[in-house]
Amino acid sequence: MDRMKLIGKFCIVLLTLTFCLRADAQSRESDVFIPIGKYIMQGNADALSAWFDDNLEIKLLSQGGDVSKSQARQIVKSFFEAQTPQGFKITHTSGRNSMKYALGALNAGGETYSVTIFVTSKGGTYKIREFRIERQ
Repeated sequence: MDRMKLIGKFCIVLLTLTFCLRADAQSRESDVFIPIGKYIMQGNADALSAWFDDNLEIKLLSQGGDVSKSQARQIVKSFFEAQTPQGFKITHTSGRNSMKYALGALNAGGETYSVTIFVTSKGGTYKIREFRIERQ
């Protein structure tokens, strides 16, 4: 085989591999919202709160502010008890390595809510820094 053809094929394989690795890394980074979304859909405040940072900003309708992890869990639990989730879908994700956000639509208690989730990388894992549920 001609040396130039061999170098060309090697470059194509290298570029393909680089593209695949980059796509896989982006996919894994957005995976953080898969379990979070699942727990919102289930209305599982205890499992969701495992993703909360020690202190976070939370706003659920008129309740919230800067609160501790345990306070946030109670606020979310009260919301899920009053508004049982029937459906949740992540509609958009974006961000950088250290901070990401997701927007979603929650159907609960016969109403539709906008959900905003900000996560930051902390100790090699992502933690929710801000969590909002607002009426649409």
